[in-house]
Amino acid sequence: MESSALTEGARPQWYAHGYNRAELYRLAAAMGWLPRRLRLRLARRLGRLALSFLPAERAATRNTLEVMTGATGRRLDELTAQVFGEFAMCFSDLITASRRPARIGSYLGVIRGREHLQGFDGALISLTAHVGNWELAGRVLAQHSARTTHVVVAVEEARALERWLRRDGDGVRFVARAHPTVSLTLMAALRRGEAVALQGDRALGNRGDVMVPFFGRPAPFPVGPFQLARAAAVPLVPAFCTLGADREYVVRVLDPLPVVRGAEEEGLRTWVANLERVVAERPTQWFNFFDIWNPFGS
Repeated sequence: MESSALTEGARPQWYAHGYNRAELYRLAAAMGWLPRRLRLRLARRLGRLALSFLPAERAATRNTLEVMTGATGRRLDELTAQVFGEFAMCFSDLITASRRPARIGSYLGVIRGREHLQGFDGALISLTAHVGNWELAGRVLAQHSARTTHVVVAVEEARALERWLRRDGDGVRFVARAHPTVSLTLMAALRRGEAVALQGDRALGNRGDVMVPFFGRPAPFPVGPFQLARAAAVPLVPAFCTLGADREYVVRVLDPLPVVRGAEEEGLRTWVANLERVVAERPTQWFNFFDIWNPFGS
């Protein structure tokens, strides 16, 4: 296979921000001792307050919601505030679940499309996005599988943050996306019959990006996951985890996408169409706080 299916061409880049601070992680971890309903209510309020301190992210989120929903004025302002509030709730649940995995089951409502995973014990690639609680979805699916799941993540700016957020165990192993041999590591895992979990909604800023219509406008999306699936001859399974009004998570597993040589971009377009439908249903859980159509400002 290509030795760099996930990082093809120039050195990859991706959206990052300077708000990954240990103090915020400690606060989220401390709140984990509160009853969940109270903890989520408090997290929601803190998230909405954060609007005043994140002007660039607020503006990008507002512009994105305008395209996605057509909302204007006060309705658009309220949707923007909801994004930050719902992100804070999902983040609070993620930190708590990462430190106390036994609680994950109590957060979960239903798994729709479970039949796509039942009775299938071979290698697969699970593709998700920054919608709802994407990392929690990886842990949920890993708990319902006998295979190890390798979750590909960006390296945190501060290594000290990793202990608050990502801990190997319970069938999950985290793999740094920036590692030069990441593709070889993932290929080896797939050949052992294990699972790989990737995010497919953030462009890398190199030749691995393909422009695909998203809410009526062309946006760059990475084709690497589909190249990896084709090279390993494994299905690619879209999965999403969104927070409902009842504060329970719904995991949706969609129809597997087989990928053959020459059809990688076709598979990518199918994935983006699925992603658009999910985001249209839950626009306030689209947690990409930048211009998805022009992520690198070119």
